[in-house]
Amino acid sequence: MLAYRFSSSHPMDPVRLELTARLCEEFGLFTAAHVRRLETQVASDEVLGTVHTAEYIAAVKAAAEHGRPSLEHGLGTEDTPVFSELHLGAARIADGTHQCAQALLSGTAVRAVNFAGGMHHSARAHAGGFCVYNDSAVAIQHLLDQGTRRVVYIDVDAHHGDGTQSIFYEDPRVMTISIHQTGVALYPGTGFPNEIGGPGAEGTAVNIAVPEGTGDAGWLRAFHAVVPQLVQAFEPEVILSQHGCDSHREDPLSDLQLSVDAHRQTALDVAHLADEHCEGRWIATGGGGYSVHTVVPRSWTHLSAVALGMPIPLHTPVPQRWRDHVLDRYQISAPESMGDDAQLWWRSWELGYDPSDAVDRAVMQTRKEIFPLHGLDPWFD
Repeated sequence: MLAYRFSSSHPMDPVRLELTARLCEEFGLFTAAHVRRLETQVASDEVLGTVHTAEYIAAVKAAAEHGRPSLEHGLGTEDTPVFSELHLGAARIADGTHQCAQALLSGTAVRAVNFAGGMHHSARAHAGGFCVYNDSAVAIQHLLDQGTRRVVYIDVDAHHGDGTQSIFYEDPRVMTISIHQTGVALYPGTGFPNEIGGPGAEGTAVNIAVPEGTGDAGWLRAFHAVVPQLVQAFEPEVILSQHGCDSHREDPLSDLQLSVDAHRQTALDVAHLADEHCEGRWIATGGGGYSVHTVVPRSWTHLSAVALGMPIPLHTPVPQRWRDHVLDRYQISAPESMGDDAQLWWRSWELGYDPSDAVDRAVMQTRKEIFPLHGLDPWFD
């Protein structure tokens, strides 16, 4: 997994994976009796080809083997430069989430996590935003091909999950829900409420585009004003979620103001939706996150702990041995607590719509576009 590294200066630094795994190990998450670790392989062209074109896969391989950019496929750009392990690294990440889906299908697991995954900007024939193969889409397609009737994909990354949305835009069996900073002010410039799904799949693409500066209260209000209602209406058999933590107030690549506390709460909320509607069946991936030493490891350790049914209290001290490692290896003083001491409170939508509030206006745009397509009232449901 650590071989998926574009360059020494690229913001997608795989050190975040090493530090997350190390922090999970400090909390004993990987050695619990009910936990099984899967060894990833390199996904085959056949598996990748369920969501990507053969031409695109060939272009990725050529870029890796010969250092040959292919700008028509988004390869060789500033965001997604080419390097020798491009295909192997991306295909290994895709295999990880594919194996998560297979574990659910075989009944050997109810929940699964690949925090290296979440490559949501990759489309069928185009890389983008640091993403080459769309592991979430590979997993969702595998679920569908093996008889799963409906899947909900929930994306809480700061950036719109455009690649995953585009792959399933005309598939009524998949609902993609993305809550993100508005595309007016952030890459990839998409994810507006009127993107609702293609012909025959209207209402299955859902976008909540919150304004710059949105913090915990606004984010959680927006999530709870849209996501639970639509999950209940769609009746999925599996939830797959992408937990990019670049919405954090310390992240250099977005303008949102969330805390690790809100990231953990969102994971708990997704877990609850899976328990309530899918008999617990839930696959969680990582995604964006570029405060790689101080934010990402804590956020994804919380995600892993929630998925494993072993949530870590927010006031838990960060293990000193882990903090010492970060200081010795990277000369970074890591946080002392697993939380940010945030005040997690949000105003329930039932208390009423406030047209003077920018978050409320964003939420209402989405509700008006999507709710009637599922027999829901945008004002009262």
